[in-house]
Amino acid sequence: MEITGEKCAVFGVYGKGLDVARLSFFGLFALQHRGQESSGIATANGETITLHKGMGLVSQVFNDHLIDSLKGHIAIGHNRYSTAGGSKVKHAQPMLAAGLASLQKVSYEDPHPSLNDSVSLCSAPQDDAIALAHNGNLPSTGALSDFLGTKGIDTSEFSDSRMIVEAIAVRMGEGLDLPTAIKDIYPLLTGAFSLLIMSHDKLVAVRDHCGIRPLALASINGGYVVASETCAFSPIGAEFVRDIGAGEMVVIDESGVRSEQIAEPNPKLDIFEFVYFARPDSTLLGKSIYEVRRNFGIQLAKEYPLVADIVIPVPETAIASAIGYAHALGIPFEMGLTKNRYIHRTFITPEQHVREQGVRAKLTALPGMLRGKRVVVFDDSIVRGTTSRQIVKMVFEAGATEVHFLVASPPVRFPDFYGIDTPKQDDLIAATKSVEEIEKYLGATSLRFLSYEGMIEATGRPESDFSTSCFTGVYPIDIKERAREIKYPPISTQAIAPTEK
Repeated sequence: MEITGEKCAVFGVYGKGLDVARLSFFGLFALQHRGQESSGIATANGETITLHKGMGLVSQVFNDHLIDSLKGHIAIGHNRYSTAGGSKVKHAQPMLAAGLASLQKVSYEDPHPSLNDSVSLCSAPQDDAIALAHNGNLPSTGALSDFLGTKGIDTSEFSDSRMIVEAIAVRMGEGLDLPTAIKDIYPLLTGAFSLLIMSHDKLVAVRDHCGIRPLALASINGGYVVASETCAFSPIGAEFVRDIGAGEMVVIDESGVRSEQIAEPNPKLDIFEFVYFARPDSTLLGKSIYEVRRNFGIQLAKEYPLVADIVIPVPETAIASAIGYAHALGIPFEMGLTKNRYIHRTFITPEQHVREQGVRAKLTALPGMLRGKRVVVFDDSIVRGTTSRQIVKMVFEAGATEVHFLVASPPVRFPDFYGIDTPKQDDLIAATKSVEEIEKYLGATSLRFLSYEGMIEATGRPESDFSTSCFTGVYPIDIKERAREIKYPPISTQAIAPTEK
């Protein structure tokens, strides 16, 4: 998989007597796959909000001393890949704001740090101080920017997340409580957002009306946890309660949990959560990610049965699909590619030569396993095609006589504007090339994508449950001015059914 952009994780916990900072650390650790660029945790103790964030993995940003410094009974955390604003610590989350007032700043290194520009501990004693963590992306921020402009706030250097937290804080500074302020600015938000917002005494979770990005609720020792994926619950001993719904706001405070539907729901979970994003031990829409991915492989075995000696996956997200395909056809499954787990994913950097070098650093073929064999290589998707081309070459160099490249999803022909920011459409290989042309570019013996209908069937859920914009070009939330970036128009699902080879 070779996406460039953002795929963030949010985590929140509320509970008197709980070590909320440490629970957040382990929750974010479980969600590390959703963001490896920066990490942060903010806590509230009923009076102040304290924040620490920095660039790097969760284990690089935090240590025992820092975790012990984050006191309170409420916490929110965030792991990030950058979409808007670039790879800078000032865009790392959570983000703090406090209406039109100033916040106190405390840093270990800089006596005068900018609040969201430094690796620091920050205290916010004002009643209207809040912290925010955001998974998603707003394709259009015009309404937010106009609103903040009327308050004298320059948004030229703001990310979409920074605009959201500032807008909520402004309305709180004008007298609204946190839930009411969120409802007030909600109509200004156009795009995908799973938000966690924390004041000194409340934790609020809210999703856009389509629920593009996931968010789930769990219970723990008299408290509550909210996270991007259910895989974050088990490591901390939390018990899954339910998914937070599209357009729903959940408020957690000393009175307990209450829910309010603040927008008409039109549930459209991004189907890429099943294809690639989510961890295999998570569940979404009541479905096991692992089982759905295995079903992708079983379905592709029906659509394109091959005679081969071995099936190998591209680690990690294609493993379940490869197992499903191999078992369905009685072909041996092996790990013919080994992965260096300490190399970040190749889609972090957009430069092609860096990605190609990164593939060689990350993956190694096993000649003893592949030499003289007809090999089926399974991957979850093809975006630019550069990584896939390198893998095909690598497997041939290891001695394979045939390399059949199978993909557990349809061709990605359209960019995603909802928190992933895939490459521009011209950079999506399937937008400009046919399957036969991609096959030739990869140098593969054959190439086959899972059909659109087969992908939907494998989920066990109706098509209407999903946003499938990467495959169809149909966007359930208006992308406004970003629509001009679509050079090749939407197509019917019939056009992305499998072609006969």
